[in-house]
Amino acid sequence: MKASHCEICGKGPQFGYLVSHAHNLSKHKQYPNVHRTRIKIKGAVQSVRVCTRCLRSGRVEKAR
Repeated sequence: MKASHCEICGKGPQFGYLVSHAHNLSKHKQYPNVHRTRIKIKGAVQSVRVCTRCLRSGRVEKAR
């Protein structure tokens, strides 16, 4: 996977426009908050890129 993707949920960059008060549009890309973290996967410890939403919700268990 790419560096800006979560390896657990697959969340990636979102695309859209920045809109000024005069309604001028400029293209914009928003990246997810992804951290390189050591987690347990099926009992084994791996270092993967995980978004903070997955870390906070308890989808993954951090290796201690």
